[in-house]
Amino acid sequence: MESAGVKPLKPSSNISDIVSKFAKVCKLRSIGVHQPHNSNNAPSCEDGSDVTEDTECGGVKVHPQPVEVTRDSKICGDEELSKLFDIVSTLKLAYVQLQEAHLPYNPKKIIAADERFMAELEAICKMKRAYKEKQFVKLKSESSRSDILRKKIELNEKLLEEFKLQMEVNNSEIICLQKELRDLDLVNATLAEKVRQISSQRKTARVWTITRFQDTFRAASKSIHDFAKPLISLMKATGWDLDLAARAVEAEAAYLKRSHKKYAFEAYIARRMFYGLSLKSCNVDGIMRYDDPIDALIENPDSDFARYCGEKYLQVVHPMMETRFFGNLDHRTLVLSGKHPRTSFYQIFARMARWVWVLHSIAPMIDSEAKMFAVKRGSKFSHVYMESVVEDGEDAAVSDGGQVEFMVMPGFRMLETLVKSRVYLSK
Repeated sequence: MESAGVKPLKPSSNISDIVSKFAKVCKLRSIGVHQPHNSNNAPSCEDGSDVTEDTECGGVKVHPQPVEVTRDSKICGDEELSKLFDIVSTLKLAYVQLQEAHLPYNPKKIIAADERFMAELEAICKMKRAYKEKQFVKLKSESSRSDILRKKIELNEKLLEEFKLQMEVNNSEIICLQKELRDLDLVNATLAEKVRQISSQRKTARVWTITRFQDTFRAASKSIHDFAKPLISLMKATGWDLDLAARAVEAEAAYLKRSHKKYAFEAYIARRMFYGLSLKSCNVDGIMRYDDPIDALIENPDSDFARYCGEKYLQVVHPMMETRFFGNLDHRTLVLSGKHPRTSFYQIFARMARWVWVLHSIAPMIDSEAKMFAVKRGSKFSHVYMESVVEDGEDAAVSDGGQVEFMVMPGFRMLETLVKSRVYLSK
């Protein structure tokens, strides 16, 4: 028979270990039950006595074992832990009573102690099952939450990939839109410049009227006459044969007076100045604000007017002519290098070039459909679109219905107005 003393149990880490170890010690189903006999000296303990402190039953001390409260124990509430402690204490007490019932042998006490022990053991087994069920439910709940979180993570990752793809598409669209914006900015800048030019032209066109164009035409005609005078004077001074030179310009012309041969030189200069010149709208404010056109040429040597002036000088003044006039080609050398000499001869030429340039520039400002026309030799004189270069009273051919010997200045047609061409007539 086992000794009445019970070996104290080590604190368990959880309730399952406590019950398992205790059940291995208390395998009492194999204890036999014999016929009861009287025993008056058998010690007894009251059923259900509390064993929370050291208790002595039949000379055997029962030591309550402290139970360590672990993390798993904290899963249960305080009430469940307290109940578990009570059951374990009662179970130990029942085991002690079962042992005492054997010495002296008392079948009734053995049966009663055995039933009590089994009842407490069943109660602790129920607690174990309840604990496992609670753990199962907890694990199942955690697993369910984990699945939900996993699905959410997968969904978020999928959304993230979609957002990345969409961001790449958006970035590509942004790059395309930026390129389109740059192209539009260039187009807008070009259109703005055109609008500015058109506005400037319209503003200038409001200033340049038909009357002012006619004044400019007369100024250009006079500037050609003014340049022809020093040119003829230099030809005389250097021994040129003016009759031969006039025939070289207009071989078949018949003159009413010998002095009228000067108009042949004016016609030569005008043809050179207007040759290849198409009517094109240009801003002339820059060159008109200078009293001396040489200042405009020097300040803007790369302007259209500067190029026009240089090209026409090379066409009007022949190298041989310049050599006879000045003994060198200094004027021509400077003009070919893109410069403009500040001499009286070139200054008179630049004034003439400016008026011709202004005349061709303002015509399309007044009328975009403006035209320049010429008169052929042998044409019958018409007061509608011609005027004689000979002063009034000197040209009898005008009243007698003369014919055109040569044209000195071309005419212009704009809006409803004709600016008459200037011609030399003969009978």
